[in-house]
Amino acid sequence: MNAVDEERLCGRIAVRRHWVKLSDCTEPSELARRHVREFLKGRAAPERVDDAVLVASELVGNALRHTAGGPDCMSVEIYQDAAVLRVHDAGRDVSRVRVRSVGKSLDELTGNGLGLLLVEELAFEWSVGLTAIGKEVVVVLALGAGGLSERDALPHIPAVRPSLTAELHQLDDGH
Repeated sequence: MNAVDEERLCGRIAVRRHWVKLSDCTEPSELARRHVREFLKGRAAPERVDDAVLVASELVGNALRHTAGGPDCMSVEIYQDAAVLRVHDAGRDVSRVRVRSVGKSLDELTGNGLGLLLVEELAFEWSVGLTAIGKEVVVVLALGAGGLSERDALPHIPAVRPSLTAELHQLDDGH
C-alpha cells in the first residue's frame, strides 16, 4: 500500500490524530510528554494517560541516546479503545530496539534496557520497523482502565516484533 492510500485508510479509522515535530527541539522528551498528556487528557483513564506519557518519554529518550540525530517526530492516534504512539528517527538499526534479557538482574539493566521493559509492561503491543527514511517504534496502549482484549487489537498495526511473553514461551518450548 502506498503512503497516500495508507493516509486515506488511517484517516477513516482513527478518531483523532496528533503529530509533533521533535527534531531541532532543545527538550524533545518534555515536548513529547506535554503533547501526549494534553492530547489524551479526557480521552483516556488518568492512569492510562500517565502510562502513555511514560512510554513516550522512554521512546524519545531512547532515540536521543541511541541515534545520531535523535527523534524526528512523534504521532498519537486515538481509536475507539486504544491509542497508538509512533516515534520516528533516522536510525536504520532495528536490531538495537529490543528488550534486554529478562535473566539479568535489575542492577544490570539500570540505565541500559530498563526503558523498553517498562514499555513492554505498559503496552498492549509494540513493534519496530523500517521506514523509507529511518525507523519507527509503534506502541498500542489501552485507553480504558480495564485494558484491551485480544479481539480489540488493531489489525492494521503491524506486529513486527513478537511480545516478550511469546519469546519466553518459545524459549521454554525449546528446552
